[in-house]
Amino acid sequence: MQALLKHYKIITILFLGWFLSYVDRFLINIALPFIGKDYHLSAASQGLMLSVFFAGYALVQIPGGWLSDRIGSRKVMVFSVLMLSVFTALTGLAWSVTSLLVIRFLFGMAEGGFPTASFRALSEYFPATDRSKIQSVLLSSNPLALVIAPLVAAPLIYWLDWRRMFMIVSAMGILATVLYARGLGRPTQSSSAAQAPGRHGPLISVLRDPVVWKICVVNFGLNVLIWGFLSWLPSYLLRVRHLDLLHVGVLSSLPGIAGIAGMLIGGWLADSYFAYREKYLLMITVGLAALCLLAMINASSLSAVIVCQLIIAFSLKVAFIAIWSMPLKFENTNATGSTAGVINMGSQLAGVVSPAVMGFLISAYGGSYTGAFVFLIACAVLCIVISMTMRVASQRNYPASIEQQTQPH
Repeated sequence: MQALLKHYKIITILFLGWFLSYVDRFLINIALPFIGKDYHLSAASQGLMLSVFFAGYALVQIPGGWLSDRIGSRKVMVFSVLMLSVFTALTGLAWSVTSLLVIRFLFGMAEGGFPTASFRALSEYFPATDRSKIQSVLLSSNPLALVIAPLVAAPLIYWLDWRRMFMIVSAMGILATVLYARGLGRPTQSSSAAQAPGRHGPLISVLRDPVVWKICVVNFGLNVLIWGFLSWLPSYLLRVRHLDLLHVGVLSSLPGIAGIAGMLIGGWLADSYFAYREKYLLMITVGLAALCLLAMINASSLSAVIVCQLIIAFSLKVAFIAIWSMPLKFENTNATGSTAGVINMGSQLAGVVSPAVMGFLISAYGGSYTGAFVFLIACAVLCIVISMTMRVASQRNYPASIEQQTQPH
């Protein structure tokens, strides 16, 4: 019973870190129109404001994964969560466009080690049979944050301003830092992943593995869709659908509700009907999201837009779970952080590319979002094409490429 309670405590602490990380990313999306107004920024410049965070984040994915393999996940996560609080406050204290860009870039670098360390923590604290289910729970923090962030940010900006909104939210990170420092304790698993922080780990084998890089590319295309859609949805509702801020806050939270359902249903599908056939689940849901994006471009009513955005959010989160179910079934526990770093680098590079390209296209088309949405649809096609090249295997011979390369002979 005591061991079970400890597992629940660790899951709760890890979930809180993921939740706060995602909340911060969504806060900037809500604040962006007002930051742009204060600093007289074009859509392209606002896109750059979003992209610099992901540029810093992407730079540390592989080094952060390697560091987690070397010194253990706990130290990396404590540092990352502390920096989340510090840089959230600094965002509200920015005094110029340049300072804000530098703060967001450094913010991305400081926080970037968290996801790979969290992925590593699954190997350190939980048996292999439970890791996929627990990962689905942790990743459901993404859509939950999408629900909560607009409901918190929009009223605070409305009653105060965007600067004080960031200052208030930063206080949550202090509590999370204390929980991470005191609540995690020592790893409990007897695996080599738990016993041997300090070993270099088979990073070279990870970097040479074609399966890992294919998943990385698909993860890039999928996250271009996710971050492009979520980053510009509030601005789209304000400028194209002409809604007020409070209604935008409510409607921007609805995809989060659909996303939670997508995460939970996606985890069940990936472990049952699509077990070891996750690429088909990925292709179906990404294709559905692309069709709904096309429908949203031509939607004549607000109700049609809402239906489309709910289906898009649901489909993309199912696809997200499908991608992360793949490495959990073949990666070597000695290289958990490094594997996650390579794959997650794709999603962070998407965060760099997607907002900036969409901002450029919106400016180039005179404020129209049509070109930006077509760009997202093209990325959906990329995901489907690369997924078609992945080998589908039975449970008995599912690709264990890294595991095979790193086992002693």
